[in-house]
Amino acid sequence: MDVGAAKVAKYATSESGDTLEFVERPMGGLSVVLADGQRSGRNAKLISNIVVRKALSLLAEGVRDGAAARAAHDYLRTHRSGSVSAELVIVSADLNTQTLVISRNTHCPALVLYGNQVDIINEPSIPVGVYPDTKPVIREIPLKAGLCVAAFSDGMCVAGERSGGALDLAAILPEYAARTNSAQELADILLAAAIDADHGRPTDDTSVMVITVRESLQDIDIRRMSVTFPI
Repeated sequence: MDVGAAKVAKYATSESGDTLEFVERPMGGLSVVLADGQRSGRNAKLISNIVVRKALSLLAEGVRDGAAARAAHDYLRTHRSGSVSAELVIVSADLNTQTLVISRNTHCPALVLYGNQVDIINEPSIPVGVYPDTKPVIREIPLKAGLCVAAFSDGMCVAGERSGGALDLAAILPEYAARTNSAQELADILLAAAIDADHGRPTDDTSVMVITVRESLQDIDIRRMSVTFPI
């Protein structure tokens, strides 16, 4: 499994309101958690941090994805009295069930690519933090070599709209995925396409995560992680 992520703040905003983090699952596997706080800037960052921290802590303790998402909703709603929202997506490779689990509390779709076929996962779902009894929309997919999943915040969804050149992410994903075997490179390519669509000035905080599954050619199971962080 290969995981890559790339993110950029809204143009002329010093801090992105998106938070994206990884956590290892105690029963085997990895979860990637992305939250997009309401609006942008530092206040949005505080909101998304609250949501991601709560979800990560529970996932690391073995809590299932749906329960972790509901708990993150309850925590934000209690902490901020239901006055702010966040969009949340959790993508997990669960080695206990041998499935890829996609949990969405966001209007943005997740894209599942296998071969040249793209499945757009876009069932209606509600952001966390505001309405009571909010639950995620969950899809489980068997883990298999050749699988690729892309999920993102709404900066990707609206990229190019103001200039009339909105990205068709489902259409471009197979073409871009064919260029590389690296999830990180694919995340970088998708983010670059969104920035280009906004003529170098992202209209919203923009984050993308990519998870790919491929056959291993290693004799020894080596795990790697790399982070590039502007300072």
